[in-house]
Amino acid sequence: MLGDYPIQGRRAAEISASIERAVGTGALEPGQPLPPMRELATTLGVNPNTVAAAYRTLRERGVIETDGRRGSRVRPKPATTDREKVRLDVPPGVRNLADGNPDPALLPPLAGALAAAAAQQDRAPVLYGAEPVEPELARTARAEFDADGVPPGPLTVVSGALDAVERVLTAHLKAGDAVAVEDPGWGSTLDLVPALGLRTVPVRVDDDGPLPADLRRALEGGARAVVVTDRAQNPTGACVSAARARELRALLSEHPGTVLIEDDHGHGIVDLPFHPLAGVTDHWAVVRSVAKAYGPDLRLALLTGDDVTVDRVRGRHRLGPGWVSLLLQRAVVRLWTDGVLDGAAVAAAYRQRREALISALAARGVPAHGRSGMSVWVPVPDETAAVARLLHAGWAVAPGARFRLSSPPAVRITVSTLTEAEVAPLADAVASAVGPAPARSYV
Repeated sequence: MLGDYPIQGRRAAEISASIERAVGTGALEPGQPLPPMRELATTLGVNPNTVAAAYRTLRERGVIETDGRRGSRVRPKPATTDREKVRLDVPPGVRNLADGNPDPALLPPLAGALAAAAAQQDRAPVLYGAEPVEPELARTARAEFDADGVPPGPLTVVSGALDAVERVLTAHLKAGDAVAVEDPGWGSTLDLVPALGLRTVPVRVDDDGPLPADLRRALEGGARAVVVTDRAQNPTGACVSAARARELRALLSEHPGTVLIEDDHGHGIVDLPFHPLAGVTDHWAVVRSVAKAYGPDLRLALLTGDDVTVDRVRGRHRLGPGWVSLLLQRAVVRLWTDGVLDGAAVAAAYRQRREALISALAARGVPAHGRSGMSVWVPVPDETAAVARLLHAGWAVAPGARFRLSSPPAVRITVSTLTEAEVAPLADAVASAVGPAPARSYV
């Protein structure tokens, strides 16, 4: 079961460290099953309770997962493993539609904004003790939040959307608490929650966002927090509609103790309106990163929320990194105010690419989804077979297992760089790989 790797240790801490070390080095691979607790206890000559404690520690650290009678296994993306080890390898000559990146041709030039920010820094260097948020950035972001109906609240800056999600969760929750997450949903969130020692509770989504019945079950079952992607949902492209937002707000208002986190990472590249849910629970946060619109290396996101949540995030941030570079914040202000990004044109380009592929697939009897953003989600009967057949045909797509908990199998196709000439041959390859299935769904 474990190949040549021997799990070692007499105490729970030693056993868990041995397994975690093996996962980190690749000696134990993602998805690999672990011995049953009694079997390992016999092998090591220890009490089964010792092995149980070791496995519990590894689950809380996001290294392994346990699934009833199937036993324990290394998580598909364990917190201790370099993500490079679990990426899909794209052979030379294969078209990469798996990586989830924006189109570099649609990213604005950064040189001017960075040079202007650097010149400002040269005139007045930022030193310890400076205000952690650039005032002009705060004013601009607050005005955009206000325009979209986000409730008033303080604002801070963090290093990307996932950083914001982590900081809000750790500000309010303790180990063992349950978090309602979208299923399918952003793989990084699905990895992060168990890595924080929290439990994931899947909430199915359709094209209009999380299903109210599923969210109700999660909240009534004790979920302390919920994470919602308002637009450009990864991987399905879902976008919370006005009607769905009303349903979800009414439901959340019945559970005011819930911590609500809204991820609007599609801000700037989506032409569908934003319908916020915030304001009906005691603790909430809305986060907008600049990665998709201006480039993934701009590790910056704006976070607003209730007074307690933002104060806790600021305080913990101050004790760690301290602040997000003011140089970077000022560059983002320049990018916003100089108008170097034509957001409407970018959104239109992504919409045209999504709709072209979805229409081509529909003409071939293959249902697909993608209301917003850069992804098209295609339900399939067998992910492994579909990915392998497409790879053989010259197309790399992402297996849906990266994004699912209990929802049906599918593949994600990143359409950000898809050309008009590629649409028909890609649709032919997908249809050949998965076959027509009009009734197939992802919920």
